[in-house]
Amino acid sequence: MLQFGRNIAKHRILILIVSFMLLIPASVGYFNTRVNYDILYYLPDHIETMKGQDILLRDFGKGAYAMFVANGMTDREAAVLKEKMEGIDHVAEVIWFDSIADMSIPQEILPDELYEVFHSENGTLMAIFFDTGTSEDETMDAIEEIRNTAGEQCFLSSMSAIVTDTRDLVKKELFWYVLIAVILSCIVLAVTMDSFMAPVLFMANIGMAIVYNLGTNIIQGEISFITMSLAAVLQLAVTMDYSIFLWNSYREERKLFEKKEEAMAHAISKTITSVAASSLTTIAGFLALCFMTFTLGMDLGVVMAKGVVLGVICCVTILPAMILACDKLIQKTTHRPMTLNGKRFADFVVKHNRVFLVCLLILWIPAIYGYRNIDVYYKLDTSLPDYLPSVQANRVLEDDFDISTVHMILAKDDLPSRTVKAMLGEMENVDGVQFALATDSLIGSRIPSEFLPEEMTGELKEGGYQLMLISSEYEVASDEVNAQIERLETIMKTYDPTAMLIGEAPCTRDLIRITDRDFKVVSAVSVAAVFLLILISLHSISLPVILVLVIELAIYVNMSLSYFTKATLPFIASIVIGTIQLGATVDYAILLTTHYQQERLEGRDKLEATKISLASSTPSIVTSALGFFAATIGVGIYSDVDLIGSLCLLMARGALVSMAMVLLLLPSLYLLCDGLIRKTSWNGRRKKRAHHAELEEEIK
Repeated sequence: MLQFGRNIAKHRILILIVSFMLLIPASVGYFNTRVNYDILYYLPDHIETMKGQDILLRDFGKGAYAMFVANGMTDREAAVLKEKMEGIDHVAEVIWFDSIADMSIPQEILPDELYEVFHSENGTLMAIFFDTGTSEDETMDAIEEIRNTAGEQCFLSSMSAIVTDTRDLVKKELFWYVLIAVILSCIVLAVTMDSFMAPVLFMANIGMAIVYNLGTNIIQGEISFITMSLAAVLQLAVTMDYSIFLWNSYREERKLFEKKEEAMAHAISKTITSVAASSLTTIAGFLALCFMTFTLGMDLGVVMAKGVVLGVICCVTILPAMILACDKLIQKTTHRPMTLNGKRFADFVVKHNRVFLVCLLILWIPAIYGYRNIDVYYKLDTSLPDYLPSVQANRVLEDDFDISTVHMILAKDDLPSRTVKAMLGEMENVDGVQFALATDSLIGSRIPSEFLPEEMTGELKEGGYQLMLISSEYEVASDEVNAQIERLETIMKTYDPTAMLIGEAPCTRDLIRITDRDFKVVSAVSVAAVFLLILISLHSISLPVILVLVIELAIYVNMSLSYFTKATLPFIASIVIGTIQLGATVDYAILLTTHYQQERLEGRDKLEATKISLASSTPSIVTSALGFFAATIGVGIYSDVDLIGSLCLLMARGALVSMAMVLLLLPSLYLLCDGLIRKTSWNGRRKKRAHHAELEEEIK
């Protein structure tokens, strides 16, 4: 490692040239990596709802769909608008009143319930189908063209419209996410470090690592918008410590070596060992997300684990080269840092250790209660601001037509007409169902069968399946709509065991089921992985239990605060935050514990060892936690996408809660469990045997 460090110092100019050149292909990769804005896309392919979506696209040529409301239009004007929309690229079909009955049919002979399906006091309703998927670029382009064609008095409600608005909003905000995180991080580092130039170099180094990470995502083909939005901010937050480790080590080595190159070589050698060990817990936390059935976890986990690895590599190669190249400028910008008096703080904590122990242990009760009763939402437009067109359209659809969502049924196309009518008749009696519509359900009503357009019957029957539409007044992800779906499926399977119920609400119902399982799996995997890594690094059986319990309490407290403040969180938060907080902040506990072990091995009693280790570790832990907080809090406050904002606020708060637990609770546990720690630690037993050998030697 020392020779590696010397090579880095010697070839620093070459390293900088190569690293800047690598930004070119990385940037190309970044701009050519597609971003997916549809969360439901990450549901597993084997579930029935996703299979049904594939059949709908493959056999019917219909992927995405939307409900379109046109206000203040006559039927003739609506018919003209419908024809224009059908001419837009990738619009497969527009189903409206004239799709079922010719406009020449007198309204008086039509059933009132049929007319009311497509009309309200304020406007008219159409169903638009696209020949591309919900989140495909072609669908989003078609959504924008429909909006431009229809005008302001028209509203487009659909998952694709939500995806389109999410894309536009995230693209607008993404630059500001990074800028805010960088500025706030620089302020924290500038205050807590001894050079104003060092934070600039840190940001430049981490920025390059982020570009490399985002550029190499092209290997995956595409990433989710959540991953894209969080990747830069989260990578900055979790890898900042590595730069601080190198900087502190370099400053210490400069006191011992006259040549800056030799000092840096020794600093790199020491940093590689500590940073590599530290990064493993963070990587393990992110990789635990890959065990989710909901593959958004794998998307985020792989990208962030890769980002941490690249952050470590850049920290021991590019950053040393930057520091050496800018050494004179660094010296000119040195100043006295603002640091916490670690000794005074340690004396206070140790003196009141029993008070902290009792108070913090009591926190388990409200923390567990709040954690288990957090309100979460699954309805995706809940995370978006009210001013977006898709959110406004959903409100208009609900107010004017009492429709919150539309389900689709794919059933055998050879079902007898009377069977279809009987099935839909039962479904219309289910609570919350506004109407149930299929080709066969119209035949035998007051509309003669010859009035049904041939193109309609052909469009709704393809590949051995027929398509039916069920309108629901219940909101997606609500208990009412999930119960409604269960009832509809029971009726549907009675008449056709092979039939499938698809749409946003059934997919969201599956999302709720799957993520509930994923939460348990990811939590177990992350805890087990971190436990094992701590056991190996600290050579102890009891310490992993203590450290994981401390951070888990911090996670519970962090999440429970959302319950007590009556905040509703996006469903993904409850899954990923615990894993991220555990992997990223357990390093605080490992740093403090390593110092404590060293002090005990050197023969100091538990009281003195706790004071010394706490005094020496506190400044580093505080700087690290504040850096994590600064990198995420600004984005959490600024973002209009609640899915992003909530995650960042939780991470920011989690860093501070973990810091408090480590600095206040962990030292108290050292004093309480010292005997157990020494009996279950290999280093402790070796020290005890060495002490006995010294006594025997003195006796001789």
